[in-house]
Amino acid sequence: MVGESLDKRKASEVPSSLQPKTQHIGWFTASCLLVSNIIGGGIFTTTGLMARDLGDPLLILLLWAVGGAFAIGGAMVYGELGSRLPHSGGDYVYLRETYGSLVAFLSGWTSFTIGFGAAVAASAISFSAYALRVIPVSDDGGWWAKGLSLGLLWVVTLIHSGGLTGGGRLQRLITSIKVLAIGALILGGLSASTAQWDLLSTRSSDAHPTPGSIAIALVIVTYCYLGWNVAGFIATEIENPKRMLPRVMIGGTAFVAAIYILLNVVYLSALSISALAQEPIVPVAEKSSAALWGPASGRFVAAILCLSIAGAVSAMTWAGPRVYWAMAHDGIISSWLAHRDPHTGVPTRAILCQTLWASLLILSGTFEQLLVYSGMILAFFMALTLSAIFPLRARATQDTTFYRIPFYPVLPALLVIGALTIVCTSFLQRPMQALYGTITVLAGLPLYLYWKRRDGK
Repeated sequence: MVGESLDKRKASEVPSSLQPKTQHIGWFTASCLLVSNIIGGGIFTTTGLMARDLGDPLLILLLWAVGGAFAIGGAMVYGELGSRLPHSGGDYVYLRETYGSLVAFLSGWTSFTIGFGAAVAASAISFSAYALRVIPVSDDGGWWAKGLSLGLLWVVTLIHSGGLTGGGRLQRLITSIKVLAIGALILGGLSASTAQWDLLSTRSSDAHPTPGSIAIALVIVTYCYLGWNVAGFIATEIENPKRMLPRVMIGGTAFVAAIYILLNVVYLSALSISALAQEPIVPVAEKSSAALWGPASGRFVAAILCLSIAGAVSAMTWAGPRVYWAMAHDGIISSWLAHRDPHTGVPTRAILCQTLWASLLILSGTFEQLLVYSGMILAFFMALTLSAIFPLRARATQDTTFYRIPFYPVLPALLVIGALTIVCTSFLQRPMQALYGTITVLAGLPLYLYWKRRDGK
């Protein structure tokens, strides 16, 4: 294929010390990476916002189910893309092979500034906020919080810079404990004597969901599901990626969708829709656990959130730098980032670059401004990547060794339309945020032109 021949040619031009090593991870470690990357803090906080804006429990559950179906369908398309182009870099590689280097560069630039950089910073800040609830200390100046955030980020960075063995072990440990803790929360909530199942069908008295509020709620849900594509970023580090990537993406995403729906059933059976919509709105998991088991259970939920967020930080620290390594490998950014450690095969410089950017955002607090419009921008590039399946299929030979999505071309077409609908709705509802997002993406153009001219010389 085009992508494979291109990468093989580039690999032959690179010194052996810079080529990826042969270390690989299995399906379980890859699945842990995917599950941790998807499950951050969103599922524990966003249902309260939906309760306030929609006021209908069944509609909320329906939207989480629709979001799950969309995510599973997207994972199927990404599974075929990864099977056809099993090279590190994920979306960047898929867009490079279909729409060229400019679109691919802007996707990678967005990943650095928003998709991974700002997301890592926000997650690290959230980790410290919940950690200080588990072990409450006085933090008037905010230095404890910043210290915990930076400490988590740099510890994870050092572990992943040490190689796949240590990084994979860390990811398996955090994800396993996190899933077990969430499972305990779900089972405890479903079996609690104080759960009120009639609340699932009780609407708020002033519930008047509008098409706009439903669309915004679906944007929030979709954002919570984002991350099913993370395995594609480390494709060359997975055993037999052609065969394994689709299984990890689809199976892991379906597993997360089941967790999300069950957690929402627990929330909506613990408190009425009106109670969930009351201030404080964001800590919905803590409010629900307090209603089921008393106020002391809040620390347990906070500890789960710490684990969940730490796992997401670890996953993004592992996956994100592979994008910048692939960009440097193609020569559209500094070749300094194309270096891999000769002993571990890990792109340590790319990892360090992302961590430094995230650290700067943590110290400055500007990650909040970046995250405000990140959902729409990421949905736009997701739509582009999903559409890449059409030109790849059109020019490819019939090869049964690739995973092929069912219901082609209807399924990918519906997913692309759905993603673009989310983008357009967000643009109409929040035009200023859309403008800021567009400016952030276009800010990468001067860098692209600079490196392209330098590469030409």
